[in-house]
Amino acid sequence: MYEQNNMPPNSATAPRQDAIDINDFVFAATGARMRRLTTPDGEHWFPATDLAGNLGYANTRQALQMHVAANCQKRLSEFAQGVYTADTLSKLAGHRLQKSMKMVNLKGLVALVNGCTKPECAPFKAWVTEVIETLQHTGSYSLEPAPVQPTPDGATAYVMPQQIADAIVRLEERNIRADELLLAFQEERGELLRQISRSQSDMAETQRRISDSQNVMAEALQQIAEALKPPHGRPRPTTPPEPEVTPQQLLATWKAKNLVVTGDVHAVAAYLAPALLRGGARYRLEEIATRTGLPQERVHDCVRMLLKRGCVRQTGCAPDGAPLYVLP
Repeated sequence: MYEQNNMPPNSATAPRQDAIDINDFVFAATGARMRRLTTPDGEHWFPATDLAGNLGYANTRQALQMHVAANCQKRLSEFAQGVYTADTLSKLAGHRLQKSMKMVNLKGLVALVNGCTKPECAPFKAWVTEVIETLQHTGSYSLEPAPVQPTPDGATAYVMPQQIADAIVRLEERNIRADELLLAFQEERGELLRQISRSQSDMAETQRRISDSQNVMAEALQQIAEALKPPHGRPRPTTPPEPEVTPQQLLATWKAKNLVVTGDVHAVAAYLAPALLRGGARYRLEEIATRTGLPQERVHDCVRMLLKRGCVRQTGCAPDGAPLYVLP
């Protein structure tokens, strides 16, 4: 099987073409494909994506920026529009070439090949070198014809090239490994699904037991409530709530405890009483003195008297340092 362009040898003296010529070259060892476009003036251009992918470049645009000069690359759409005949457009579509693709000439191709340093790309680089050398000398490139051998029925059978045979063997080995990995994955997935199913069953059983326990507890509480009900359905007497104490009643209570309520003590007690009834009074001595108009020393004496007679007690201090007074 041959794959070659339509340009005759000695392209330098060949007549000018009136349309673009397109060919595909296939590297038999790996099946790597390299498309080539020849302009009417005989210049060869290659899609950068074909070369970058086969040479192992991760980013085609970056590879072009690093290795290929600007005058050695252009987009397919930059070629003269006059050569885009119906036949050429059909060829572009048949070879999956788009006008937005970046193309490189022979110099750009050589620059990309030389810029690749990966050892695994050595066979492809050698093949590309062979293609370039052949194109420069003859203007075309073709695969070597395979040797033939007769068959028992007298027909001609072509011997498969060793490179293609090796490539097929590698593909088969890769397919076998892929099948083994797929089978292992399916088995692992099946075991995981079985574990998930068992976990869901265990969770459902646990939820059922919790529901049964809750029902038993609810029945027990209902029985306790029934047992605590008074006989004959009469409600149990409830203790009436204690009436709220007013500050005046609190002062009267203190007075009943033989508290000598002078005018100063009464003023301090009257100031503390509302807060004490709300849960506690947090006042500094200077604040009480400011509110009552008494000297701070006198306020201190009045508070000590209330503490000594058991009217109030101090439980600590607030974060700002103010004493905390509560009812005993």
